[in-house]
Amino acid sequence: MHVSGGQPRREGEMRSEERDGMRIDWNVPITMDDGLVLRADVFRPLGEGRHPVLLTCGPYAKGLAFQDGYPSAWERMVREHPDVAAGSSNLYQAWEVVDPEKWVPEGYACVRVDSRGAGCSPGYVDPFSPRERKDFYDCIEWAGVQPWSSGKVGLNGISYFGTNQWQVASLQPPHLSAMCVWEGAADWYRDMTHHGGILSTFWANWYDMQVKTVQYGAGERGKRSRAHGELVCGPEVLSEDALAANRCDFGGEIRAHPLDDDYHKARSPDWSKITVPILSAANWGGQGLHPRGNFEAFTRAASKDKWLEVHGIEHWTHFYTDYGRTLQLRFFDHFLKGEANGWDAQPRVLLQVRHPGERFVERAEADWPLPDTRWTKLFLDPQDGALRDEAPSAAATLTFDALGDGLTFLTPPLAAETEITGPVAAKLFVSSSTEDADLFLVLRIFAPDLKEVTFQGAIDPHTPIAQGWLRASHRKLDPELTLPWRPYHTHDEEQKLTPGAPVELDVEIWPTSIVVPAGHRIGLSVRGRDYVYPGGSGGRLSNFKNELTGCGPFLHDDPADRPAAVFGGRTTLHFSAAEQPYLLLPVIPAR
Repeated sequence: MHVSGGQPRREGEMRSEERDGMRIDWNVPITMDDGLVLRADVFRPLGEGRHPVLLTCGPYAKGLAFQDGYPSAWERMVREHPDVAAGSSNLYQAWEVVDPEKWVPEGYACVRVDSRGAGCSPGYVDPFSPRERKDFYDCIEWAGVQPWSSGKVGLNGISYFGTNQWQVASLQPPHLSAMCVWEGAADWYRDMTHHGGILSTFWANWYDMQVKTVQYGAGERGKRSRAHGELVCGPEVLSEDALAANRCDFGGEIRAHPLDDDYHKARSPDWSKITVPILSAANWGGQGLHPRGNFEAFTRAASKDKWLEVHGIEHWTHFYTDYGRTLQLRFFDHFLKGEANGWDAQPRVLLQVRHPGERFVERAEADWPLPDTRWTKLFLDPQDGALRDEAPSAAATLTFDALGDGLTFLTPPLAAETEITGPVAAKLFVSSSTEDADLFLVLRIFAPDLKEVTFQGAIDPHTPIAQGWLRASHRKLDPELTLPWRPYHTHDEEQKLTPGAPVELDVEIWPTSIVVPAGHRIGLSVRGRDYVYPGGSGGRLSNFKNELTGCGPFLHDDPADRPAAVFGGRTTLHFSAAEQPYLLLPVIPAR
């Protein structure tokens, strides 16, 4: 029990205070269309006035400090990027949302909402569901009509707080005025749950580690807020049985929908209905979750005002650095405040072009894919495992263990520095000793001594250049959406293989950027399982279950999805005059 103004107040109820140069309203109630009340924290400038709003809604507990919930990520970020913590007490920092101490002084009201069933909001947890999407809509409309609001609501956040922006923008809330999606996947099936039709085990583990731990009613198990000392998971303490009854079986529901059916479509955006201004920020190293959504949004969303930014290093870092925050501020100042700050002349595409050694060179471009791309085919040669400009004509086959490390094809040492920036694709001709096969394609580069060159990815410190996946029975293409550089599979039926009979496979490999030095080699690995960095472990992060071995937490190792009787046979690559497998690369002319 707390006392405020002489009146008793129960923990978890709304209260207000002026602190650190802000007016803070804790646990503000927002009533949904079905009567359920969500809770929000509102940080806004002191005094009277109406301000543009930056809003997030998600399941990570708005009161949980970044430092307490994700200590290893926080410690590394502030150690290597001191500008993140500079100029702030960091008392109000939370996972993947803006720091109000840096945004409120710029004239913004920052609103953090705990989504249904999470943090201080009661209810049934069902991430990315239509119910949660409608709640998000209601929160935007609530924020748009508050007495402290200018009526213009922007959305700005990383990951979950980006992905659900694509969803809610499809509903076209009237007060939604601009959105910055910083590393946000979009297609619930293709980007997130089933890569090429192969189940990703990430989501079941994520649910255990990052959502169940802050479910409403978790009590002391969910920690207390550094800012005000109250429980971050609400005042009510529920039993384990009650908690379980208040949440969906997230991993089980995903496993129950192996095709891109209505379940998945209800959790994916409708690009034709997204019309607000967009800043879409991708990470070259985010293979297995986010970047595909950012690129697809830029090329497919109906918005006429849209920009693409692409960077490297960790998933969360540049959202908070001066580089990222300044870019976001210019975007929102233009669209939410109407400032003539030059954003209208901002290049539509801003790339941090990647070089070995974690070096990035900034470059503006007019469009994506880059207009002067030289689409270059490198053919797989079965005779010596090479990648060549000319297709071999002799018939041959190569066979590998269908659950093994597969085969790697290499170019000769490059005669000149070569930039590869854009989407990548491959064509293969494959048969299996069983009725199906999973293909894991890895684009790699190797130094002159044949040591692999990897990068700090969004999560994993040893991330290869690019990856793609395809289950052979999911090879059916959508003819309207397929492009030469981005095959688009329907995933609406299984087309089982006849053992020993080859089929043609077009594999999407997610976009990338790398300037390959002269003397290095480009490689393509065709595998039967997830990539494993040959140089050893990348350690662990506090919010993931698995060791980091090259793919971060984005693995495809569920034995129920990949039973050995079906996927444990032998996979064969076929080569002939009529079967010429190749890798399609986006080679960029020297600038």
